[in-house]
Amino acid sequence: MQTILGSNGQIGHELAEELYKNYTQELRLVSRNPKRIHPSDQTVAANLLDYDETLAAVAGSDIVYFTAGLPMNSDMWEQQFLVMLDNIINASKQAHSKLVFFDNTYMYPKNDTPQTESSPLLHEGRKSTVRAKMAKRLIDEIKKGDLPIVICRAPEFYGPDNTKSITNSMIFNRIKAGKRVFIPVNDKTKRTLIWTPDASRAMALIGNTESAYGQTWHLPTTKGITYQEMLKISEQVLGKPIKYSVIKLWMFKLGSLFNPALKESMELLPRYRVDNVFLSNKFKTKFPKFDVTSFEAGITQILDN
Repeated sequence: MQTILGSNGQIGHELAEELYKNYTQELRLVSRNPKRIHPSDQTVAANLLDYDETLAAVAGSDIVYFTAGLPMNSDMWEQQFLVMLDNIINASKQAHSKLVFFDNTYMYPKNDTPQTESSPLLHEGRKSTVRAKMAKRLIDEIKKGDLPIVICRAPEFYGPDNTKSITNSMIFNRIKAGKRVFIPVNDKTKRTLIWTPDASRAMALIGNTESAYGQTWHLPTTKGITYQEMLKISEQVLGKPIKYSVIKLWMFKLGSLFNPALKESMELLPRYRVDNVFLSNKFKTKFPKFDVTSFEAGITQILDN
C-alpha cells in the first residue's frame, strides 16, 4: 500500500496516476475531501493537524508521500505546517512506513548562485523560514535513522490542468484566456521551472528506489528559460503574436499595500530579478534514462488543451 497525503492537489493527483500505472494499484488517497482516481483506490478523509486521524490515514502503508499544501498565507503556514509534519513523521514511524517528502525552494538564497542539494537553508521571509524549519526537521530525522525518509525538492511549477504557480497564472492562463500577459519583474532572466508531471514521475521513481532514501534530491528539470523565450515558443504554437507587460518589483510593492494575496508573494519576487538556476545533476546521474519534458513539449500541451 502506498499512500498520498494531499491527493487532491496537482502533484498528488499526477503522482497517483504514475504510481498506479507503473508501481502499484494499491493506493490510498488522503485529503480532507479525497476523490477516487482509479476504481481500486482507497480514500480516507483526514485532518493532518490531528495525530489520530493522521495515524489512521497512514496505517498499513509501505510508503507515505507528503504532497499536501496550504494556501499562500504566512499565519497559516506558521501555525499548521510544522504540526502537520510532526504528526506525519510520528505516524509514519508508528506505522513502520517510509516517508517521501515533497519540498520546494522557498528557503534557498534569492540570488543567481546555482542551487544544489547542499545549498544553505535561509530564514528570510516568513514562509521561507517555515520551509527551512521543515527541511531541518526532516534532515535531523534522517540523521537519527529511525525512519526511512527522502526529500524531493522542486523549483517553481508550470504544467497542465489546474497547476498553481506564478508562471501559470500570469503567463499561460492569460494566454489561454486571450488576455495580455503579465511578466513578473524581468523578462530577460533565466527561470528554472519543473513540468508538474515530471515532478510526480520523478518522485514516484525515487520513492520506489531503496537506495535513494536518507538523502535530498532535486527533481529533474531542463535548462532554464527566459520569459521572452517562453513567449516565443507560445507564439510558434499559436501562430500569432502575444502582447505582454513587465510588472516591475516596485509595482508589486505598491499593489501589495492593497492586495493581501499579492503581499503574500512578495518574499519570492526578488528571485525574479536574477537568473534562477536549479541544478538536478544528481538525479540525472542516478536515473539517466528519465526523460525530462522540454519546454516546447510542455508549452504545446498547455496551450493545445
